[in-house]
Amino acid sequence: MLKLKIIKIGGALIDDEKALNVFLEQFSNIQGAKILIHGGGKLASKLAEKLDVPQQMIEGRRITDKATLDIVTMVYAGNINKNMVAKLQSFGCNAMGFSGADGNLIQAEKRQHPSIDFGFVGDISEKSINKELMINMMNLGLVPVFSAITHDKKGDLLNTNADTIAGTIAMALSKIFETELLFCFDKNGVLENIDDEDSNLKTINKKEFSKLKNEEKLSKGILPKLENAFQAKENGVQKVVLINEKKLSDQIKKGNEGTEICL
Repeated sequence: MLKLKIIKIGGALIDDEKALNVFLEQFSNIQGAKILIHGGGKLASKLAEKLDVPQQMIEGRRITDKATLDIVTMVYAGNINKNMVAKLQSFGCNAMGFSGADGNLIQAEKRQHPSIDFGFVGDISEKSINKELMINMMNLGLVPVFSAITHDKKGDLLNTNADTIAGTIAMALSKIFETELLFCFDKNGVLENIDDEDSNLKTINKKEFSKLKNEEKLSKGILPKLENAFQAKENGVQKVVLINEKKLSDQIKKGNEGTEICL
């Protein structure tokens, strides 16, 4: 079974041009099939503030009205995605940037919730993923770079959590590849004490996660990562790890960074 690395990065890294360049060079040096998924929430929030468009988050997930959808589409699928692809090309990585609408790569359904109107937010499952086209692109030596914008095939773009996209792509492709899913962010992994950077757990299982969540010891931003990480692990993804984005190269070489998800 061929190996595939699926790597997700977030807003803190994207905001730091120097750190992002270092990361993208390390990503470019990864051998074999790979996919990059990015968010960009902090940059979108800054633009929304400049444009006086109020933002609302619920458990780390963005409420997306039409004005916010326009902002996240410009930021995620436009500015961030294309600049990232250009930088990867400068490192000799033949990347192509996508939203879910391109090639019908990720078809979502608008979220239906009994009590919260999430607006233009898309939910996805394994059947949302056009894995045949993704495989064909990788067979051509291309490296897909996905923004957090999907579509409903009815003409509407939708904002979909980037952690969810990463986890769902990993689940869909784990049937064909030996898949490793890396959530890269600005912490050393899952912290037992959010005030202590060195308190990261080497492994975490579902019971431990529930305990930390119930005790409110986890930051709101890490909840979607962990929920998607456990879902991916439970649905066939061979390895799932949360790591510090600065330690990508060490993780690829040694495999001992961050917090590994266990069942």
